[in-house]
Amino acid sequence: MIGHNGFMAYFANRGDDLEMRHLKLPFDLGKTRFVFYEPRDEDSIREVIADADIVVNMIGKYYESYYPYETKSFPYVGYKKNYSFEEVNVDIPEKLARICLDMQVDHFIHVSSASANPDSRSEWSRTKFAGENAVREIYPWATIIRPTQMFGRGDRLLENMARFSRWYWSLYLVDGGKSLTQPVWVGDVARTIAHIVDNAAAFEGKRVDLFGPKEYNYLELAEFIDDCTRRNFPVRDIPYEWARPAAELMQWRRQPFVTPDLVDQWSEDFLPPLGSAEAYANQDELVTMKDFGMQPSSMESIMYQYLQRHMKFGHFHYVDGYH
Repeated sequence: MIGHNGFMAYFANRGDDLEMRHLKLPFDLGKTRFVFYEPRDEDSIREVIADADIVVNMIGKYYESYYPYETKSFPYVGYKKNYSFEEVNVDIPEKLARICLDMQVDHFIHVSSASANPDSRSEWSRTKFAGENAVREIYPWATIIRPTQMFGRGDRLLENMARFSRWYWSLYLVDGGKSLTQPVWVGDVARTIAHIVDNAAAFEGKRVDLFGPKEYNYLELAEFIDDCTRRNFPVRDIPYEWARPAAELMQWRRQPFVTPDLVDQWSEDFLPPLGSAEAYANQDELVTMKDFGMQPSSMESIMYQYLQRHMKFGHFHYVDGYH
């Protein structure tokens, strides 16, 4: 979306350069620059930023990463924490804000989360809040973006639940799935960021809260996924006190479906702080999609096209004329 507006974009990358090649398509030839960096190496960060006027920080991780090391006794391997929530959500944003200030970058946009709360059960949410404060302390005119949980192709919400149900033939909901969430389409979040980049000066020091048109509990999300996938998987209630120890074991798989911190998040409401669109309409301090002339997209209108691939036999099995 930023490419359509003619911007030159610098992309920071820690992986293979082929992982990001699809990002070239929206841009004119020569309008992208892909730079490898290491978050603990300030020189590499400065190389990414270069002469940029606007920096958008979207660095994040939904689980803490570990790396193996050799031990002298059985099982001869142990694990040490690599990137913690504290480093990813607080230290790195603080470092970026300081470097942007030092390099005289005009605008810094920091993507946080609607769940940012110092009193949350979730360490991820607590560190998101601390990260916002660290950024504001160094770069007071930064724009803070707070989306709720995002849905879209390959998301960590609906598609994650659909994949879990395929692997384990059922879906487990913490405390019966009674906690509330108000997910927002990732495309709406991207469009909002593009609007802010177009006129960054107008949003200096502002907080932008992004949320979908409707709130759901996790049981309703599970029922929606089942309607789309037609798998008729059983939905099981698991108390928080049981779910967290189970997540301690399941977190060790690659790109885990569930972690202890995700259990903490699922046990709490994940809603916009003011609660409703009406409450936001009655104030002028916080910015929402409405201020950009946008209406949030509904989950039902977007996600069927992505969830149908999780059907047991594919959607052609259910349509006359393909057999």
